[in-house]
Amino acid sequence: MTSYVIPAHDIVGLPVAGTSDLFPVRRVYCVGRNYAGHAREMGSDPDREPPFFFCKPGDAQAVVPAAPNRILELPYPPLTNNLHYECELVVAIGKGGANIAVEDAAAHIFGYAVGFDMTRRDLQFKMRDVGRPWEIGKAFDYSAPIGLITRAEDAGDINNAAIQLEVDGVTKQSSAISHLIWSISETIANLSTLFTLAPGDLIFSGTPEGVGAVVRGNVLEGKVAGLSPITVKMV
Repeated sequence: MTSYVIPAHDIVGLPVAGTSDLFPVRRVYCVGRNYAGHAREMGSDPDREPPFFFCKPGDAQAVVPAAPNRILELPYPPLTNNLHYECELVVAIGKGGANIAVEDAAAHIFGYAVGFDMTRRDLQFKMRDVGRPWEIGKAFDYSAPIGLITRAEDAGDINNAAIQLEVDGVTKQSSAISHLIWSISETIANLSTLFTLAPGDLIFSGTPEGVGAVVRGNVLEGKVAGLSPITVKMV
């Protein structure tokens, strides 16, 4: 029996609809500027930019309770005055591989969830403007709240599902997964040329236009049609 010199880290487990079992999180990949409207509001040309990726730590996940009327209290992070929400469809990988063909990508998907890519926008832009990696804007504690995983076979027509985010009951983001610049299958195929994907990986697929800042006390609700919605309150 192998022992460790310090206590081993816990595996982050996400609840799966219809079972008491958990989905074990390995790596968390995120796709940048994958909706044309969001690319434009970030100052980029979506017609010229190939997909790019960044990562969050696996333990950046904050599990949002699935029961009705349950709200996760999400701590406002330090060293920022401009915290932004980004509502996204999250893809949970169930079968690994490298150099996956687009036509085979769907077979690697275990399921889907709704997640928020919380972003310290001021820190992200500060690093971007001096040509440094902007990990501190994206990869902080609790930066990836995520809800119940729905198995792929139970998620319906996810490629055409509506996606929406409300802040205090006011709609801020409203689009459809069909508006992704790079589809889910194309994203998996492209990502698998850069990294060998493995069961337990998550892919935040990108956010629509309409991102904006939140403050303590705001309640955010994210929805993707066919999936369990998530609600968080900034504290």
